[in-house]
Amino acid sequence: MTAGTGIETSDNLAEALRRLRRREARRRGQSELTYREIAAKTGWSIGIIGAYFTGKAIPPTDRFDVLVALLGATPAERGMLATARDRVSEDRRRKPKVPSPRAAPNQLPAVLSGFAGRAHELGELDRLLLGQPEDGRVAVVSGAPGVGKTTLVVHWAHRAASRFPDGQLYVNLRGFDPDASPVPPDEAIRAFLRAMDVPPHRIPAVRDELAACYRAEVADRQILIVVDNARDTSQVRPLLPGTASAAVVVTSRHRLPGLVVSHGAHPVSLDLMSADESRALLSRRLGAARVEAEPAAVDAIIEHSARLPLALAVAAARARTDALLTLSALADELAEAEQRLSALAVGDALSDVQTVFSWSYQALGESAAHLFQLLSLHPGPDISAAATVSLAGRPPAETRRGLGQLTAANLLSEHVPGRYALHDLLRAYAAGLAGQLDPALRRAAVTRLLDHYVHTAHAAALLVHQHLAPIPVPLDPPAPGSRPERIADGPEATAWLSAQRRVLLAAVQDAAGTGFDRHAWQLTWSIDRTLDLGGHWYDLAHAWRAALDAAGRLGEPVAEALSHRMLAVVNTQLGRHEVAHRHHQQALAGYDLAGDRLGAAHTRRSLANQCWRQGQIRAAVEHGEQALSLYEATGDRRGEAFALNDVGWYHVLLEEFDQALDRCERALDLFGEIGDRVGQAHAWDSLAYTHHHLADHERAVECYHQALALFREIGDRYEEAATMARVGDTHEAAGEPRRAVAAWASALDILQSLGHPDAEALDAKLQNAKGGR
Repeated sequence: MTAGTGIETSDNLAEALRRLRRREARRRGQSELTYREIAAKTGWSIGIIGAYFTGKAIPPTDRFDVLVALLGATPAERGMLATARDRVSEDRRRKPKVPSPRAAPNQLPAVLSGFAGRAHELGELDRLLLGQPEDGRVAVVSGAPGVGKTTLVVHWAHRAASRFPDGQLYVNLRGFDPDASPVPPDEAIRAFLRAMDVPPHRIPAVRDELAACYRAEVADRQILIVVDNARDTSQVRPLLPGTASAAVVVTSRHRLPGLVVSHGAHPVSLDLMSADESRALLSRRLGAARVEAEPAAVDAIIEHSARLPLALAVAAARARTDALLTLSALADELAEAEQRLSALAVGDALSDVQTVFSWSYQALGESAAHLFQLLSLHPGPDISAAATVSLAGRPPAETRRGLGQLTAANLLSEHVPGRYALHDLLRAYAAGLAGQLDPALRRAAVTRLLDHYVHTAHAAALLVHQHLAPIPVPLDPPAPGSRPERIADGPEATAWLSAQRRVLLAAVQDAAGTGFDRHAWQLTWSIDRTLDLGGHWYDLAHAWRAALDAAGRLGEPVAEALSHRMLAVVNTQLGRHEVAHRHHQQALAGYDLAGDRLGAAHTRRSLANQCWRQGQIRAAVEHGEQALSLYEATGDRRGEAFALNDVGWYHVLLEEFDQALDRCERALDLFGEIGDRVGQAHAWDSLAYTHHHLADHERAVECYHQALALFREIGDRYEEAATMARVGDTHEAAGEPRRAVAAWASALDILQSLGHPDAEALDAKLQNAKGGR
């Protein structure tokens, strides 16, 4: 770059950008723009911006121009930086990549016992997916429902797993689920990234950046990706990694010709089993001797099962559970059932599978048969044994016996220990039976189930997030027969909320769509903090949208205002600032109408946070001061303390240090009076940051160490690392480089153990500091 700018003409583009960032900060007389502030000004994700400043990614032309303009580069410097960018990009293309240790996920479902036949299809998958990478390793296995697509692919995937040492990813896209919407590609990608141990903070919100992040993580991995139950090409295409080292196998009821055209996918058509394969399947499940003893009966069972693997499995399970019943007698029963259902036949051999289902269903005991009907009322994707007890409204021992009977009859699968799922054909059959039940009985069962989820989720949320405000739509006692789970402590509560995430989200949507508005709102409130901390912001926005509509139908103005506020918060996280602003304004109007000044205070505080993220610091101060006044008026001392600390932080950014010290010291005193150690830690950190900018480095370090002790006591590892990194900054400013390096190294160890994206920037700072010694 030009002489005297402090930016070297170097291929180290990341260092050039960082120096330009520091120079622009000095010119403006303020602290460096944080990644979050740059994200607010550009609309890009923090993870992408961090990658630019640490040399992990090269900005494209359009972003590069905006970035360097934001950092105050002159036109001449922009040209020179562009040249450096292009040179770095070319060097990276030429430089051989050295793979770094990465998580090897293993998401394959459990392999099913009794697999038989399909030798030709297994050989085809071997040929197509285990051959040379340049041949294009994408296969689409298509076929009718119940024909065994998932069973085949999962069996093959387990057999081939050793050929994919970097892991196996699996997702069920629920393309044809009768009771749930198909999984959006973005959601599937986020699940894949989490399986590869990508921290939530590094997962972009913008769709194009999300897909790019996924492709970057999969690049050069020898990994198998199983995409099950796809509805159409558009649902699958974003999940294709675009790297020759990965193999992808897709299952669908459709042939997906678009993938064949656009990605060279290889079609594998799966038909009904042959008679020999059907006989082999029955032999595997019943024993060869029993099958060979009654060949005519076996032929009849195969005929009545339409050679459909799912129907054959159900029939075999019926025979296996009653060893005294001959196969001839079973064939006769099946023929009778077929006669009873002949009026429902539509001429399609596959439709006759209901004969097999009805025959196995009729063989169930009364309790298990009733449970089978009720399971179709669950929104999915699976259900725990504990939730099934509440759904059934029967004693736990009886319900567990029913689950055992259903799994033994192959009418239900226990795909992981303690969690059960219905095949979609069986769900449709069960739903038809449930439709004949008394509507009041069905509603009572759904009420028990939703009460189970609401009360358990609410109790778990209170254990994990102990400062939650009282729920504006209070809980009624659970309905008779509902047995919410008892959760002992915070770790158990966290594990429960995590395991039930997909189920709870489905329950919110189902409740909102079937007249259970109170449950929909309460459940969303209960899972909000967990989804937020986990970075599941798209899921959270979807849930609060349903909750907002539910609150409107309930006529609960405070709940409606709170829904607007939470939608504002989550849209701020997603960088949708215009949408967030509208919801903030609607929340304020709602709280004003309801006369709820505390709700208005919370909203002003979150509006201040949005303004800060957008770089509107003066507006952040104004909204923060309004929040402070409202907290004082309502007597909410914890809210008052946090608002004081927020406003103090904003004053630091404006270099109004007297005001900053006043607010932060008042916040610290108030947190001390109410015994809030989390708040005290943050207040000490803010005070330290203020003293740092006043060049009182000794006092800054003292305050930082007070904060560190509290963060360690409460177990907040990220805040401990962030504070320790600022300790290093203070030592550097005080002319103590060795202490700075030691503090940064300590912070880096924590961030790396957490897998946090801030580790990249701190590592670069540490290496630069070591290089300059």
